[in-house]
Amino acid sequence: MKPAARAFTLLEVMMVILILAILLAGLSVPLATQVALRRQEETRRILDEAREAVLGFAATQGRLPCPASAASRGKESFAAGGSALDGNCSNFHDGFLPAASLGLSPLDSEGFARDGWGSPANRVRYAVFGAGRAIGGVANPLTRAGGMRQATLPELGDASGYLVICGLGSASNATGCGPAVNQLTRRAAFVLLSTGPNATATPAAGTDESRNLDGNAVFVSRDPSAARGDEFDDTLAWVPVNVLVGRLVSAGRLP
Repeated sequence: MKPAARAFTLLEVMMVILILAILLAGLSVPLATQVALRRQEETRRILDEAREAVLGFAATQGRLPCPASAASRGKESFAAGGSALDGNCSNFHDGFLPAASLGLSPLDSEGFARDGWGSPANRVRYAVFGAGRAIGGVANPLTRAGGMRQATLPELGDASGYLVICGLGSASNATGCGPAVNQLTRRAAFVLLSTGPNATATPAAGTDESRNLDGNAVFVSRDPSAARGDEFDDTLAWVPVNVLVGRLVSAGRLP
């Protein structure tokens, strides 16, 4: 083979490799997007399953479970000296889904359920109304055994100030969402939270993601964003108190 022909052949091979590399790079983005979508769908399925498990627990026990603490191995956790008799949870607003108490599977080695992203930082979080709040003179009525019956249906229906969900959290604080247009509901009995693919990162103070982890009764659910300083990939699910009450009425636990 002549030297010129040999060089041309090597050039052709290099061009083919370059073209294949470009094609593979182009395919990798849609593939990554597909993987992300599958994980998001799996996360929503997990939250839906968790929602039904919590409602099922309420229908059989007459109360909502307390959140698990980081050390309770996926079981509901009460404050020191607390129990189902007083409904005094150790982590009303900053705990985890008590997946072991609910009988869910699969669980990680510590007894927690994880979202579709699957890392140890992706344990499903759970918050419930209470923290000493009273309705009809009954403290922690949703997590106390017989508490909703004692509080009575009219009081449960008329009460305000359950867990708050904001559509935008830029003006939210520990008690509300700021402008009313930002408010999705003030009547959530419990909230389920996935912190998404960036769960291992600590959200910057004052961001909407940080507001979902600051331990108060106000949460944010909004469209995803990758904008620098405004990152948001949390997924929330919640149940209004009237839905909870309806489930207990159907189960014969109320009135």
